[in-house]
Amino acid sequence: MSHTIKLKKGFDINLAGKAEKKLAECDQPETFAIKPTDFIGIQRPKVMVNEGDTVKAGTPLLFCKMQEDVKYCSPVSGEIVEIKRGAKRKLLEIKILADKEIVSEEFKKFATTDISKIVKQEAIELMLKSGVWPNIIQRPYGIVANPTDSPKAIFISTFDTHPLAVDQNFTLKGEENYFQTGIDILNKLTKGKVNLGLNENAEISYIFSHAKNVEPHKFNGKHPAGNVGVQIHHIDPISKGDLVWTVNPYGVTQIGKLFLEGKYDASKVIALTGSEVNNPQYYQTYTGACINKFIENNVTDNEVRFISGNVLTGEKIKSDGYIGFYHQQITVIPEGRQSEFLGWLLPTMEKLSFHKAFGLLSFLNGKNKEYRIDTNTKGEQRTFVQTGVFEQVTPMDILPTYLIKAIMAEDYDDMESLGIYEMIEEDIALCEFVDVSKHNLQKILREGLELIKNS
Repeated sequence: MSHTIKLKKGFDINLAGKAEKKLAECDQPETFAIKPTDFIGIQRPKVMVNEGDTVKAGTPLLFCKMQEDVKYCSPVSGEIVEIKRGAKRKLLEIKILADKEIVSEEFKKFATTDISKIVKQEAIELMLKSGVWPNIIQRPYGIVANPTDSPKAIFISTFDTHPLAVDQNFTLKGEENYFQTGIDILNKLTKGKVNLGLNENAEISYIFSHAKNVEPHKFNGKHPAGNVGVQIHHIDPISKGDLVWTVNPYGVTQIGKLFLEGKYDASKVIALTGSEVNNPQYYQTYTGACINKFIENNVTDNEVRFISGNVLTGEKIKSDGYIGFYHQQITVIPEGRQSEFLGWLLPTMEKLSFHKAFGLLSFLNGKNKEYRIDTNTKGEQRTFVQTGVFEQVTPMDILPTYLIKAIMAEDYDDMESLGIYEMIEEDIALCEFVDVSKHNLQKILREGLELIKNS
């Protein structure tokens, strides 16, 4: 039996441009890419292919020198057309020119076995060499999990409360068997429980409501209720020395496909969202897809920003950029370069703000009002103003204001006592949105996590 955890703190950012729940027809992109920058903590990535090589879906492309067993594999079959490097030869991306058609013969084959008989080490070895292991993220630090560790529990959030986020009930429709198989495999990796976070505010689809061998937990609240870090905090908090693993629902199904079909299947359903999209909708594609085909003739003529992911934690990319490994969403919003007369002093009902003094009349619109917002921060970085607002949007027994100050002061003891082990960037992103001082709180938090990890 599941219980309900009601969260009183948080803030929903209701933006215009939510994807209609239908799969649109679209030609697949010509190129796909895997980007080491998508994987936090990856160090000195070693490339395993050369330009001109032919690869299959599931062919290893690179590995991390610190975790050589973890392979990062090609999402599609085709030819390696570019190994792009930046300053000091930093590896930026490996680009694959995809075959015109993805068929079964173009997948690298992996041995399958009886799921009930497979043991933990066998499961880990298959996941490592096939490319599905990077779906498993370790808390603390939010890095790809170390396969030699043993987590006290595994957590899966089945819903996303970020702005314009995909509906997992829709994207995983028909994947019930794969999802359950993924759950069964994850149970072999921990002596603890596999916890499933469910959304009490929406209909829970069959794939999640009928999942077996999991511990279900219902959550009721505003964003960031869907963040797995928030759910961990209320179910089984992380203390110093603890290790837990997290997997998103797509990653669970990908693991299931590997063990049932013996292949690395990087196909996924993504959403094209945002106020500057003419027809926001879903598309079937593969991990690392170039976004050019999806946005072609489907974006306004305004100056826009393309984001892989959501507006709070996503990555700015170009119109011919690539979707991040962990992203299922492309967001397109106006680029805010203009100066605004009187700024927040001008009375209006069109501005979205957590602060009623800044949004002025916007709170009269009600919760169903959809906003068209741009990238303008409405100000520059300034002295750290302590307002107490961070605590109003953080549904955790953590004091973000003091945690950020401890990080900036490099006070290790205070960082630990104030809960840094429980947070990664997505858990502080809403604080960054409401911050009147315009600090890059996600970057500051990552610097603190690196200090703690390397100490």
